[in-house]
Amino acid sequence: MVYTPRSARRGALFAGSVAVLGLLTACGTGQTVHSSSPMTSSGTAAPATGDSSAPAPSDTATTPSPASSAPTGAPSTAPTRATATSGGGTTAAASTRCHTSELRASVGRNDPGAGQENFPVVLTNTSGRICTVRGFPGAAFVNASGGQLGPNPGRESGSSTTVTLRPGQSAWAGLTFSSPGVSGAKTAKPAALLITPPDERDHLKVTWTGGEVPVSGNSSAVFLTVFSPGTAP
Repeated sequence: MVYTPRSARRGALFAGSVAVLGLLTACGTGQTVHSSSPMTSSGTAAPATGDSSAPAPSDTATTPSPASSAPTGAPSTAPTRATATSGGGTTAAASTRCHTSELRASVGRNDPGAGQENFPVVLTNTSGRICTVRGFPGAAFVNASGGQLGPNPGRESGSSTTVTLRPGQSAWAGLTFSSPGVSGAKTAKPAALLITPPDERDHLKVTWTGGEVPVSGNSSAVFLTVFSPGTAP
């Protein structure tokens, strides 16, 4: 048996009492014991924001006004003007996005050139209010059974502008692809083109009368451009 001097035992008991007292004091006051090494926290990304720049005026295009007060979207010979503004703002009329139910879709005549087929995809405001479109449409060629032909069209580079449409006014986006006779791509003849307005989920169906389109093979890609005011380039 190892003998421990009484003075050493008293020192150990005193040190233990001090340690217990320190713990009780910290618990009673709600103090937090910090480590000597600093703590670090990962940074957070700022939330994404929309384009808050003030709209700048740009070129306008002349488009036809409706033939009657009924929201049919049928144009007359009297021209009106659709306005395009840069940035994410709206016009003084506080117009909002055009919804699919407020639009009529059509495909204009082909304007071929340099081995390319170029069709304007047109959306016309058939509602009784001012609304806007901005960016790219969605599109897909389908057969008579509704099956998609070829991949989804790609997007050509270009700056988006907000196109303000009064009732009866139109905006167009280009749909282009290499001429199958030149590219040698595998083709199909669609029954229709499905067009989805920007930021919408529901589509509009347009009978396709533009002939064969490339669906696979060499130069089979179809491309879309952003919307511009009017009905054609």
